[in-house]
Amino acid sequence: MKRSAFVLGLVVASVTQAFSQTENGNIPEYTVPITRQLAHDNVNKQQKLLLGSDGKANDSFTIDNNESASQIATKAITTKVDWLQYQIETDPSIDNRMKTGYLSGLVAILSHMRTGWLKKEVRPTHFDQIIALYKKLIDANQKKESLVPYVSYFPYDIVYTATLPRIFDENPSYKQIKDILLVKYCTQYPHKTFAALTDYPDAPAADSLIKAVGKQFPEQLYSYAQANNKLGYKIRSIQNDEFVKTVVALSQQKSGQIYFPFLDNLVKGKITTAQLDAAKDDRYKYYRLLVNTQIDYTKRALAGDTAIGYAELTKRLERKAAEDFVSEINGLHESPNAVRFKCLQPLNAQELYYLAVLTDGLIYTSSYVSGVYPLMMSKINNRGDSLLVSVTFDHYRKFISQAASYNTLKNFFTTFKSEAHARDLMTAFASGLEKSKGLEDGVDVADSYASLYETLPDLARQMLANIKRNLEINRRSGNQRGIAIYTILSKLFMSANPANNIDLTKELGIPPVYMVPFSNLTNEKGEVITQMFFYGDEDGRMDFDIFVRTFANDPKWKVDQSNSKFVVAKTTSGVPVYVYANRPLPNEDDQDYVAQTAMEEYLEKNNQSPTVTFHRGHSYHAMTSVGYVSPTNRVVFMGSCGGFNLIDSILRRSSDAHIISSKQTGYRDINLPFIRIFLETLRNKKDIDWIPFWKEFRAAAHITGMEDYIPPYKNLGALFIKAYKKETGEEDI
Repeated sequence: MKRSAFVLGLVVASVTQAFSQTENGNIPEYTVPITRQLAHDNVNKQQKLLLGSDGKANDSFTIDNNESASQIATKAITTKVDWLQYQIETDPSIDNRMKTGYLSGLVAILSHMRTGWLKKEVRPTHFDQIIALYKKLIDANQKKESLVPYVSYFPYDIVYTATLPRIFDENPSYKQIKDILLVKYCTQYPHKTFAALTDYPDAPAADSLIKAVGKQFPEQLYSYAQANNKLGYKIRSIQNDEFVKTVVALSQQKSGQIYFPFLDNLVKGKITTAQLDAAKDDRYKYYRLLVNTQIDYTKRALAGDTAIGYAELTKRLERKAAEDFVSEINGLHESPNAVRFKCLQPLNAQELYYLAVLTDGLIYTSSYVSGVYPLMMSKINNRGDSLLVSVTFDHYRKFISQAASYNTLKNFFTTFKSEAHARDLMTAFASGLEKSKGLEDGVDVADSYASLYETLPDLARQMLANIKRNLEINRRSGNQRGIAIYTILSKLFMSANPANNIDLTKELGIPPVYMVPFSNLTNEKGEVITQMFFYGDEDGRMDFDIFVRTFANDPKWKVDQSNSKFVVAKTTSGVPVYVYANRPLPNEDDQDYVAQTAMEEYLEKNNQSPTVTFHRGHSYHAMTSVGYVSPTNRVVFMGSCGGFNLIDSILRRSSDAHIISSKQTGYRDINLPFIRIFLETLRNKKDIDWIPFWKEFRAAAHITGMEDYIPPYKNLGALFIKAYKKETGEEDI
């Protein structure tokens, strides 16, 4: 290991020092033959496009809230690329054909750096290493050396981008590089492993990747095992792995996927397919089996024995809860309770518990408050502490956060055997966050405080005291993750009280919470570019028609409907504001994707970087819209249910986004007033000042459901994620 570390340091130092001190100075004058002038012009064009892809077409590239990294990235795009052009052109050892090839390669690299960082596939902090590595690879290629030593130790996005030039296809080590890239790609994106192996089923690492990744994503293993192609054959031919063999056997059965949540128990002989067959067609029996297995797997995990497919089990349980029960009771929201909640009657307390916590953000407030919660409590004899014990405290932080949000937490605590039990639970609720995987538990704690501060101030004060106590414990133990988590939560909680005068921007280093400056939403031309996503179901088509009519009939706007895939609404006075909105085409034929992709390609081709994204659709379309959020987005309006996964996914794509979401399904009569007020504010060249903006918004949309919309400054979960990543320097791709 010591030798490996030494070699790694040597290679990295060699690459990062590819440009000498001399090369960092002014570039000598040189002559470019007319035969390569176009190649140099294309490099220069890509430099400008990349510099402008941060939303400002100037001579610098900005990485949000990181001045030092911005300077390094800018230097890489400008000075180091300029020097590389000079060196390629003036090096007498490089013949004319290779010079053209290297310059064309530089165009491809810069183009991918631009599109890659916008899609969160390339880290801007890696720009410098990409250009430096490319220079090293050129040097090695000229000497007819293997390129492998230079690429082995770098992450996928650096290696992939630096080896894009087709000129490297001629290097004898190119095939080995492709194999290395495959492993790096599958390591960075394990969930995309099987898709990658479809193109490289005979790769040397194929068998080991199938075995390792198959245990992480058994449903994918199942699907690809069925395929009538080389990868399917490769999976079916593996005989030295019992898990793979079991999944392959299931893949040959007609209803094999229904067995997936129980895969670990099937492999270990704890359950049989015959037992599952007896339950699979009965929604109550199958759901009950899922819940019992979830509790069993949770107990095993606490004992250090994590079941294979545990995550898949939870996802399937979540899906069945939503599809078989929550969708039904939500859909009957106008029916009498006896009719609306009839399907819940056969469920026991534990089954209702999972139904609630796993559909957080989807279940209606009335479905929870009037149906699920009271029925659950009656079936556990109104003993909340017994309920949590019976589910081994699985997802209990989510349950408490949800109960706080729906104002049932006070009632829940009155059902405990003693007040001491309730205090102990809340102490545990705010403790041990440094040991949790990921940030979801921290987000649940943060989100719950926002509700408790307004409804249960005594409990909120207790939470804050617990947070401060845990901060001191982690300081004494030197746990840096714990220090970061509890410091952030402490400052977030104290900021809820205006008397504390906490400036979160100053204290946590995050962008302003209460406003978005107008200048942050415009490009270099003073334009505001926004994008809006519709979906081709009945509601989506209606929403789109209302949107077009609303803006077409407004004299301050005009709507260009000439494109068959999307429309463009543009202001006729004031600041030029553009709203690009895809047409909601038949989604059963996946035409939404075609329309949305056409719109995104148009924006990319014209170097238009949206700073605002509007989602207009049901919650099950939300993650598709999130996929179009880019790092230049400053405001993301979802207009549909929130939840940790949604918020975390948005912030992974745009770390500084102000997020507006709803606790439940969005309302057309609320979404449209928000959009109109927001766009009118921008048309008048005003900053988005959230507190007065929200007052105006509430006045314009004073209907039931308005209280479920969460303004960015009250979205403590999102602020927690931003602050944690800023404090720790974590990046996501």
